[in-house]
Amino acid sequence: MKIDTTTVLSLLSTVALLLTAYITSLRLLPRAARKTRLLYIWHLFDALTHFIFEGSFLWNCFCVYSTTSPIAPTSSLLSTLRSALTFVVPGDPAAKSPFLPPDVYFLGRQDRLYGAAYGTGPFSRLWQEYARADRRWGGVDLTVVSLELLTVCVAGPMALMICEMLRRREVRGEGSTRGVRSGKVWFWMVMLATGELYGGFMTFAPEWLSGSPNLDTSNFMYTWVYLFFFNTLWVWFPLWVLYEAYRNINGAFAQTSSLARQHEKLT
Repeated sequence: MKIDTTTVLSLLSTVALLLTAYITSLRLLPRAARKTRLLYIWHLFDALTHFIFEGSFLWNCFCVYSTTSPIAPTSSLLSTLRSALTFVVPGDPAAKSPFLPPDVYFLGRQDRLYGAAYGTGPFSRLWQEYARADRRWGGVDLTVVSLELLTVCVAGPMALMICEMLRRREVRGEGSTRGVRSGKVWFWMVMLATGELYGGFMTFAPEWLSGSPNLDTSNFMYTWVYLFFFNTLWVWFPLWVLYEAYRNINGAFAQTSSLARQHEKLT
């Protein structure tokens, strides 16, 4: 596989978001416990990814389009991607998205093909790059778009709210040397982690059940970097958050039970 400038910039942009989250944690949580800092970094990185990357995906879905006329080829790779995202229905001169059922048109527009594949801006290029591995992200797959609406509009703000809750506890001196000791924060982290796992499953389950027609696993970069590494980040970290939440909530109940038994003995 040839690694071009777009590939490098796409990877560097992800690293930039992670560095931003880390530097922000040093600024806002200078004395936080290691576990608290890691939770803050993860949730801020999560929010930035949802707002910037996935927000730009939705922008491409709703605002970037081509008319359903023959598309002039640009680069051979982009031309191949665009061709893969359109087909012509017999007897119908208009092109059609392969992700939509017959007689269904995105936003009801029969004269337009929406998606990053038809854009020329930097965020269109970013999603064109990822669409090499999963072509659904170059067009408008209704399941993916629906999930991303929830991700950007619900999960992103929730992740930011969690970061703010962690920051406020540190400012008030309510942090612990062993990490977060707040049932309220853990509740929202459990909600978000569960949603992230559900979203990941619903993104790929339709592909697995249909033989993965839109996934390209022909080389290392597509399979292990784009599809495996970047997507399983939203598996391993949510699972870790759920594990930590279980430990903390279970410990809190155990402590409450112990105090109740001691109170009974005294009375």
